[in-house]
Amino acid sequence: MSALQSAAPDVAAEAEREILFRVVNRVGIITLNRPAALNALSHAMVRELAVLVEHCRTDDAIVALVLKGAGSKGFCAGGDVREVHRLAKNRDPRWLAFFVDEYRLDYALHRFPKPVVALLDGIAMGGGMGLGQGARLRIVTERSKIAMPETRIGFLPDVGATRFLNVMPAEAALYVGLSAATLSGADALRLQLADLCVPADWLATFEERLQRMSHEGGLMMALRGVFEPPCNIVPHAALTPFSQLIQRHFDRRSGVERMVATLRHDLDRDPPRETRQWLQSAYDALTSHSPTMLYVTREALLRGRQMSLAECFRMELGIVKRAIEDGDFCEGVRAQLIDKDRKPRWAPATLAEVRPERVRQFLASPWKRDAHPLAMLGAEDV
Repeated sequence: MSALQSAAPDVAAEAEREILFRVVNRVGIITLNRPAALNALSHAMVRELAVLVEHCRTDDAIVALVLKGAGSKGFCAGGDVREVHRLAKNRDPRWLAFFVDEYRLDYALHRFPKPVVALLDGIAMGGGMGLGQGARLRIVTERSKIAMPETRIGFLPDVGATRFLNVMPAEAALYVGLSAATLSGADALRLQLADLCVPADWLATFEERLQRMSHEGGLMMALRGVFEPPCNIVPHAALTPFSQLIQRHFDRRSGVERMVATLRHDLDRDPPRETRQWLQSAYDALTSHSPTMLYVTREALLRGRQMSLAECFRMELGIVKRAIEDGDFCEGVRAQLIDKDRKPRWAPATLAEVRPERVRQFLASPWKRDAHPLAMLGAEDV
């Protein structure tokens, strides 16, 4: 048997593994290796990632961590919601374990004692943002597509979003969380969801530079030198011209119905074409996404501004449980991802029908404090 023949099974086995790991110049590189599914996270991937992250945390030979996605289309499109939907429809309680494990993993990355670099190239949405926003150096490119699109499927922006979206002004956080707008890399940089915006071609060769990286001096400065080109020209942030519109229409003092009313009012005034397009997109989102989850998401984002990261994860898990067991999640996934008829039958169907007590129910924890599955999250911070 030739050397090539003997190596072939190893190459094939690596191609089939959903998580790849290697160390280059004392830096661990974790690759999400499910490119056909845009590296969406299965429960098995979440568990394997948790083991790897803990290994890297305790291994003194590893000084930093890089998270990346396989292929050129995306870092990670989110969690495997089709599988969550299947379990929920079959009344299989294992769907809860997926979220508990995912949130613990995300929290571990936020609290990781060594530098973490996340390459948010291509699609980085939902669960992908949960991983990436825990990094100390978040890198986007001209082909990044950043979003928290959960309200489209009767869910809320979770994986810590009630905390990490709040690095930006409340109005911008409400816009991103409620409308599910897709941000460019330059937009993400401007809104503080990224630290560097670089050409995608530059990332393709980062391992060569990492191999030559010096360990003398500051590690973060050295890592930034690996990922930032000498002459970096950041693309124009497309959302910049709409900053005042975001402040006006997503005012933190406005309920969702009020937001819809102001958007409709400005649309009726026959605005310029680009302004009309932005207004129409925001209006369409707030009149087509789950009415219940729009109200719940607004309240959760505003509450999250006064909460710790651990408290945000606990709040999100409670809302997730309500949304899946007694909310619009299963219907949203059916309409958007399974049958793809794009005609969800929300219950209730309109914003006007959403009762305040219904919103409060979603925000009330289903567990007593000590019985919460994430009760110990943050205990080490006290």
